[in-house]
Amino acid sequence: MFIDLIKNRRSIRKFKNTPVEKQKINTIIEAALRSPSSRGINPWRFIVIDDKNLLEKLSKAKPHGSAFLKGAPLAIAVCGDSSTSDVWVEDTSIASIFIHIAAHSLELGSCWIQIRKRKQTSSKTADTYVKELLRIPDNIMIESIIAIGYPNEVKKSHKKNTLQFHKVSFNTYTKV
Repeated sequence: MFIDLIKNRRSIRKFKNTPVEKQKINTIIEAALRSPSSRGINPWRFIVIDDKNLLEKLSKAKPHGSAFLKGAPLAIAVCGDSSTSDVWVEDTSIASIFIHIAAHSLELGSCWIQIRKRKQTSSKTADTYVKELLRIPDNIMIESIIAIGYPNEVKKSHKKNTLQFHKVSFNTYTKV
C-alpha cells in the first residue's frame, strides 16, 4: 500500500474550493507527530492555517512557488525549534513528507513550499515575512509550508523508466 501511495503522489497546486474536514486534518497532524526524530527530541512545531485572508498573505511569502497557496483551503507551516536540536532541518523535512503522504492517503493533494533560505523581497527573507504573519518567535525556524486541499487537477504518476536509477550505487560510490 505504501509503494502505491508514493507511486501516485504528485505535487498539487490547484485545489477545489472545499474545506478539509477536521477529522482529516487531525489524521494529518497525527501522522506528522509520529514522524521519526533524531534522538526523540521532536523539535517540530506545526501551525495549521485555514483562514483565507492569512493564506492569501502567505501566498506572497516569496516571488515564485507560493502563489498557489492563495487557492488552498488549508496549509501547515512546518517549523523546528533550533534551540533544542541541531538536526531540526532533517526532522522537519521528514515530518513534511509524512504530511504529504498522509494527505495523499486521504485523497487530498499537497505541495511543499520551501521557506528556509528563500527571499520574500530583495531586502526581506521569506522566513522573516512568515514569522511576522504567524507571530513565530526567533528560535523557531520555518522549514516549509505545505498547501493541502482537494485536488482540482490530475497528474499522472512518473513512469518507472523515468526514475534516475543511474544515481544508485551498491557497496561503493559509482560516478554518474
